[in-house]
Amino acid sequence: MNSTTETGSTAAVDIIAFRLRDQAFCVRTTSVREIRGWSACTPIPHAPTDGLGVMNLRGSVIPIIDLAGRLGMGANPGNERCAIVVADVDSTMIGFVVDRVSDILTIDEKQIQPVPKIAVGFDTKFARGVIAQAETMTCFLDFSAMFAGDGSIDGFEDDPLFAASH
Repeated sequence: MNSTTETGSTAAVDIIAFRLRDQAFCVRTTSVREIRGWSACTPIPHAPTDGLGVMNLRGSVIPIIDLAGRLGMGANPGNERCAIVVADVDSTMIGFVVDRVSDILTIDEKQIQPVPKIAVGFDTKFARGVIAQAETMTCFLDFSAMFAGDGSIDGFEDDPLFAASH
């Protein structure tokens, strides 16, 4: 399935929608490798505050990130109701804990609106845009923007949590 397909004269974007703290978020399906049910991970000493630990994914050790914590929404250590969205972020597999995955959709690219600029204390670099629908607003995230694009994951290239996945 392509992430962007032509439908007439407009482009369609395939997304995976999920919930964090009763808020709707989504990412392109092309960045997601799989969606897993919750399983506890192994904590790593001195990991970043949003790094919950590592888990074994078919023989590969991958870091698990508290996505709500990463987005400044408060810590979410995960539980049996959560899901783990495994994504390829700059050639590194990372698991993101979400409250639940809600849908896989194809939307018209024109539905994605820019994030409004707010003058004080609001960092929009993690969001590609906002999808406004009749009753909900969905924040379109960019997992790659959450981490440095130079091969180091947010400056944690020497961190044990991320060194395990390289």
